[in-house]
Formats: sequence, structure tokens, C-alpha cells
Amino acid sequence: MAVGKLKGRQKAAILLISLGPDTAAQVYKHLSGEEIELLSLEISTVRKVEKETQELVTKEFHSIAMAQEYMMQGGIGYARNILEKAVGTEAAEQMMHRLTSTLQVRPFDFARKTDAAQILNFIQHEHPQTIALILAYLGTKQAGQILSALPEGIQTDVARRMALMDRSSPEVIAQVEAVLEEKLSQTLSQDFTEAGGVEAVVEVLNGVDRTTERTILDGLHVQDPDLADEIKKRMFVFEDIVTLERRAIQQVIREVENDDLKLSLKVASDEVKNIIFENMSQRMAEAFRDEMEFLGPVRLRDVEDAQSRIVATIRNLEDAGEIVIARNEGEDIVV
Repeated sequence: MAVGKLKGRQKAAILLISLGPDTAAQVYKHLSGEEIELLSLEISTVRKVEKETQELVTKEFHSIAMAQEYMMQGGIGYARNILEKAVGTEAAEQMMHRLTSTLQVRPFDFARKTDAAQILNFIQHEHPQTIALILAYLGTKQAGQILSALPEGIQTDVARRMALMDRSSPEVIAQVEAVLEEKLSQTLSQDFTEAGGVEAVVEVLNGVDRTTERTILDGLHVQDPDLADEIKKRMFVFEDIVTLERRAIQQVIREVENDDLKLSLKVASDEVKNIIFENMSQRMAEAFRDEMEFLGPVRLRDVEDAQSRIVATIRNLEDAGEIVIARNEGEDIVV
């Protein structure tokens, strides 16, 4: 049978047969149980493989493996360029099509390997929507560094556009990537992909400095108060209390209502309960434990509302400069 007519699973079976049992066994260690079952079934149906077919399958695998290696080094454009020189335009295009159709590469993956300051240099004068699209696909630390370094006048706009972003069409992504391809000599193509949204902004803001965070949230509060409140609520969740310093936890305990604290601990993790009780007096902790036992069943909604009120108190204390919420701040970008 011609190699071009073989299915992917058939080629994989022929390749494993060609590699021999020892090497095939090593490959199996990296596969799922279902994949192993399907491949083993395919191998069992192979009766005879022509030497020419075996050589062509092995050669194709080697070419695709090399193409993937080239992509790791410099992106699809680089891989295509190298392969065209090695095997010709037509063969290279066929290999790249097979490779890209199975890789499911995330948009702007190439940019994740680029220095944040370099990306900033290329995109800082672009439209806020373009910047938002790019940041939505970058790593949160990298995006946080870039967002922190953008002019204050557009930080809020970019953050808002990220939060409201839902889906981006392949055409839009391709156009934006084409610009970066020209500047970074790298490009990528893909199908519809979800990006952005409130969670993306929360993750990015958790990586910026407090001044940048406050500037963006204040600006968002003016433009879209509901969106600003939604982002603010998600930036520090109740379980994050364990990251606070002991003094801060003790102050929170003094500030919140006892009834809210009892309710909030009803479904809290043991780690949260322990750290709260450790920062109470022994008498108060014992009283809390006893009273919580007699609470009986409570509505989850009531627990969540109590936790939200405590989180709001923590955020207010931070805004007033009375406590500090630890953040995973990235390195500053020097521009």
C-alpha cells in the first residue's frame, strides 16, 4: 500500500515494528492506556510490511520530528524555511500541513519564548485591542510585566478589553501574528481559540505591582463598575487567607463579625481553619469550635456570602494600608 494512503495509526504501527520491541516498549511508557491498546491492536493486524513502505514511513517520521525540532527553535516559519531547503517546497508544505494539523499549538506560543521587554517594544504603540489580544495569550507573569510597563493612559483600557474578550477569529489572530512575524521573524496559525475573560485579567493583575493594579482597577471602576467589582472579588479569595502574615490575620479576625467568621469556616479547608485558630487566643478558639459544632446545617449561599464579606474587609484593610496581600510580582521591565 502507498504511504500516502496509510492512516496515521497504521503508520505508527509500522514505525514501532521498525523500531524493534525494546524501543517500542520505551515509546509505550509515554502513551495512555487507550493509545497503547489501539496501537497494539493495529500492530497485531500487520502481516507483512514491504521494505520500501517501512523506509518511507521511517523517513516521514524523521522529517516530521525534525520539523518539530525546528519549530521549537524558531517557530513554524523557520521550520518551513529549513525544510524547503532540505526537501523542496512541495514536500516541505506537505510535512508542515501534517505537523500543524496535529500539534494544536496555542496562539502566540512563539511569543512566550520572547523577552517581555522586547514584546513591549513592538506592541506598545499598537491599538489597545491588539495589545489585549496578545496579552491574553501570553503567560500571566509575562503579560503582567508588559501591562505594568504600558503607559497608565492605556493600562485600564487594555485590561478592560481583555476582560470582555470572548473569542477571536483565526483571521484576526493571523493578522496580528503576521505583524509580530515581520518583527520577530516568527509566526503561527490555528483555529478558533478562547482567550481573555475576567479570569485572564485577574491572573495578570495578580502579577503586577500594587500601584499598577490600583490604577487599572480605579480606571475600570469609572468605566465599568460592575466589571471592576467582579475582578476585584476574584483577585483575593477566602482560601488565600493562609498567605497573609500572622499580624494581618489577627487584625482581620478583630475586624470581621464573629458570625461571619463561623459561617465562613464551615466549609473551609483544614489549613484555613488551623491558621485562623492559631491566631486566636486559646479560649476564643475553643469557644469558636464549640459554637461551630452547634451551628448545624447551613446554606452554602450563606457561607459564600460570609466569605465574600470577609474578603471585602481584607481588601479594604489593604486599601487603607493596614495590611499587605502578598503578590507574585514579576521582574520590573526597564524601558
